[in-house]
Amino acid sequence: MERHNVIVLTGVVGLMAAILVGAGEFLLHFDPLARYSETHYDFMLATSDAQQTIGHFLGALGAPLYVVGCWHIYLMLKPANATLAFIGFLLAAYGFMIGADWISSRSSIGALVHAKEQGLDVEHLIKLYQLRYENLLTVTRITTLAISVIFAYLAFTGRSNYQKWQALFSPIVLLLLSFIVYLVAPSIGKYLMPIALNVGFGLFFIMSLIQTKKQTALR
Repeated sequence: MERHNVIVLTGVVGLMAAILVGAGEFLLHFDPLARYSETHYDFMLATSDAQQTIGHFLGALGAPLYVVGCWHIYLMLKPANATLAFIGFLLAAYGFMIGADWISSRSSIGALVHAKEQGLDVEHLIKLYQLRYENLLTVTRITTLAISVIFAYLAFTGRSNYQKWQALFSPIVLLLLSFIVYLVAPSIGKYLMPIALNVGFGLFFIMSLIQTKKQTALR
């Protein structure tokens, strides 16, 4: 397969990952009251067991596709510095694999929260969940920051397949925009908060695919 086609295909797969995982997380997490928190899970009472089961499979099956999307980013950055771009790929791929482990656990904590609402004593299980799984999400956040720094640096050099201005729109910046929208316009932001990481990477892959189209036009 022609190299350019591989770049486009991996970018499309990365976008598919963002859509699938985003849809899954939305089904798992969306709360009209926006009671989002990492220390309690009342927001998961807003979704039924059946809805969380569907979200579980969408998220768990879609998350591994992010690794293919990471390869797209590597290919786009490779002309600037192949070694640094590959390090970025390894970090990002590792972070998403940990993230896949995390999202596959969310329906379980949802079930525990529903059980607690019904009067069962599951508080010790919830605390174990927080210890074992919530800390994993920190790994994904750190690797997202790392790949964003690498991306911004290599894109700004002007030697990658990205135009220099793209350096301003790294994944971490696009992710943070969801939080800004939530602060400025909560009625809109509450729809973005449960899936902020996927919104950020979804926008990133769209912008990246536009860059590949421009690269084709320049050939």
